[in-house]
Amino acid sequence: MSLPLEGLSAIVTGAGRGLGRAEALELARLGASVVVNDYGQPGRDGSGEASAAPAQEVAAEIVAAGGAAVAHLGDVSDFAAARALVDLAVGTYGKLDILVNNAGILRDRMVFSMSESEWDSVIRVHLKGHFNTTHFASVHWRERSKATGGPVYGRIVNTSSEAFLAGSAGQPNYAAAKGGIVGLTTSTALAMAKYGVTANAICPRARTRMTEDVFAGFAEPAAGELDALAPEHVSPLVGYLASPAAGRINGQLMVVHGGMVAIVDRPRVAAKFDTAKEAFSYEELDGLLSGHFATRPPNETFAAAEVLGLKRG
Repeated sequence: MSLPLEGLSAIVTGAGRGLGRAEALELARLGASVVVNDYGQPGRDGSGEASAAPAQEVAAEIVAAGGAAVAHLGDVSDFAAARALVDLAVGTYGKLDILVNNAGILRDRMVFSMSESEWDSVIRVHLKGHFNTTHFASVHWRERSKATGGPVYGRIVNTSSEAFLAGSAGQPNYAAAKGGIVGLTTSTALAMAKYGVTANAICPRARTRMTEDVFAGFAEPAAGELDALAPEHVSPLVGYLASPAAGRINGQLMVVHGGMVAIVDRPRVAAKFDTAKEAFSYEELDGLLSGHFATRPPNETFAAAEVLGLKRG
């Protein structure tokens, strides 16, 4: 019996540690050949001996388990590096089938305390990084589709966050980037559907090196138990969305953690007002909108804070 991703090739960004590592290992377990991307470079251990970069370690782990993997040490927020990453996948495996965008950083601060560099760096790595790899992958799939005269196999899994859905007060840069990624995902889903490519986004909750401060207050697992915030709760969904079985799933957003997957519905119109004249005036809007919001709780906004209470069971 063949594995669901057998014969397919994949890129996972930010895969040297944490969530990306778990995703790369899962894709390989399901049969995919993987390009493991991360920014970390080789170094030296405590004895002064040369040590592999995190991405190289994960690639070696996949190969040792009988899979196929190569490492790419590069910053996906750099346009040329993203091109080289896609070129490496195509050059090594003959084609690219799956792109999992996971690379990211945190620079948490309240909006009134945030510096320009803290804003720019997070937007660059998350949002621009997602765009860069998506751009070159979509060029590859579009060219293949035109060459064959029909749809090809393509899967994009992007990483958004509950910080975007719930409105994280101390993460304006991160929340904005993750909201932008959802917009990029839905736009890409519509643009690439005719070529056979799907694009979906997940909002994972996982305890990793990047989020250790964010989840410091969450209960640690008991001895022998899987952490409810373990990346291994997220990686199976990524493997599924990358598979042929998910061919009808496109342009969707899902929250995933701790043995639970929730499908997030699209925004819906809550109320609509029409002017009684040719155009609205301040006075008319005051009469309509002030009355509408007078009975709404003051902290009820477009943000969906209730997603933070989602759990298995």
